[in-house]
Parts: sequence; structure tokens; C-alpha cells
Amino acid sequence: MILVAENINTVSKSIGEALRERNGKPIHKLASALTQSGADMLDLNIGPARKDGVELMDWLVRNVEEASPLPLSLDTTNADAIESGLKAVSQSALINSVSLQPERLENLLPLATKYNADIIGLLWGSEGMPRDANERCLLAVDLIYRAGEAGIPPERIWIDPIATPVTVDTFQIKACLECMSMLSEIAPGCRSIVGLSNISGGVPSHLRGFFNRTFLAMLTKYDLYAAICDPLDKELVQIARGERKPVVDLIHRLMEGEEVDADRLSPKELEYYKTYRVISGEVLYSDSWLDI
Repeated sequence: MILVAENINTVSKSIGEALRERNGKPIHKLASALTQSGADMLDLNIGPARKDGVELMDWLVRNVEEASPLPLSLDTTNADAIESGLKAVSQSALINSVSLQPERLENLLPLATKYNADIIGLLWGSEGMPRDANERCLLAVDLIYRAGEAGIPPERIWIDPIATPVTVDTFQIKACLECMSMLSEIAPGCRSIVGLSNISGGVPSHLRGFFNRTFLAMLTKYDLYAAICDPLDKELVQIARGERKPVVDLIHRLMEGEEVDADRLSPKELEYYKTYRVISGEVLYSDSWLDI
């Protein structure tokens, strides 16, 4: 599984400050740490960056490449900044992301073709969030068709079915998983990717890892190709690398409807069991779900 590190992000207080001040030291330090932690790719998220995005993305790409040999994902709503990054990178990059909103298609598909870049195909339509798995699948087919018209083959498209916060709506999480289960049939040749930390949005920061790790274990059932995540979470990396098989097997058994005696689980297995029950909608979310 490809791990795309989410950490170089303008929403981070320290990184945001470093970007504003054009201070390369914190960027170098984090990029190096992420590389050593097991990341396979680094996502560079500069936000909207409407005012200085072109210069900022160029600066950031060059600074990160001084500290890490990993390929980069370029993440901003500023299409001009995306192109600036594509010009600056020393190897092929990933565009994060192309949705079916007309402006994104018109601005980004030509850039992907021009610079031979892969794209994340975000299943977000012109009317916004898809309502269920079927709408996600229809959007995937449409996006693949539009990308094909621009000369982008399926193997350069990474489909993101959109994960949503567990604190908001577990139905949408089920729809995301259902779409994943059908993706190989409706999008042959494409890859799959999920923004893993989206599921733990709104959860206290010290508890977010439980949801991220459990959701990753669930997604492995559908041969997830890549995850945008925090590779500084060692346990999460172990799941991605197949080193937590007993826990992953437990999650997959639960997904298949098997009854499990919670009293016979180890403390670690119980963490995953309780977290799975919240993600699956069997138990309502509360900050104390692990103690219930």
C-alpha cells in the first residue's frame, strides 16, 4: 500500500508559520522524518493560496526535494500553483485532486496531460457530495470518461470515493466502503485512494488514531491501493504493511457479520472492536466510546 503523508499542510500551526515566513528548516525536518517513518509519497497542501500560490508551491517543492527523494502530491485549489509545482518537481507528481466540478476539470486535466501527471479523481460532482454508493460509481465512470478524452489512461487515475467524519454520518462511511467494493469492476485499471484522516474529523486529537487505524483495516478488505494519512503513526504503518494481521483479520470477520465474544479479546483487539462498532453505526459516537 502506498502511504501518502498528509503532514506538510498549511493547517498545521508550525508548518503554516514556516510557509508564511518561507522558513525551510521545519519543512526539511518534517520531510526527512516522514521519509524515515515509511511514507511513500509526500502531499504538499498549501490550501487555496490565492495570492502567492505560484511562488509558494515552487518554493515548497524545491525545499522538500532538498530533504527527501520521495515523489510528491500537489494539493491546492489554485490551478496556477499546481502548474508551478509540476514545473518544479524533479519527477512525475500526483495532482490532488480532480473532481467533476467543471472548473477543476477544465483547469487540471490539461495540466495532467501536459506534465504526464497522475490524478486523484475525487468523486465530488457538480452538485456536491454524492448521496450513496451508486452515485459515487456513476461519478467514477464519468470522471474516467472525461479523463480519457483528455488522454489520461485509467492507470494514471487514483479514485477517491470520499470518506466523511464518523461524528457526522456513518451512512456516508458505508457508502464509501460499498463503492470501494465495486471499484475494480466499474473502474478497471484505476487505483484507489482514501483520505484516511477525514473519518476522524471532529474527534479529539489524542483519539483520532483509533478511527484512522480501524478504518484502514476495513479498507484493506477491498485492496486499497493508497491512503493519505499520518505515517508518524507507527501502528497505522504496521497495518498498511501487513504486520497487524490478527487485528485486521478480526475487523474483516466483523465486516462479514461474524459474532465475536468481546470478553475473549485482548485489550488491543478490544480497542479495534469498539471502534469498528462506532464506524459501522452499531454504536453512536461519543468521546468515551472506548470506555463503554
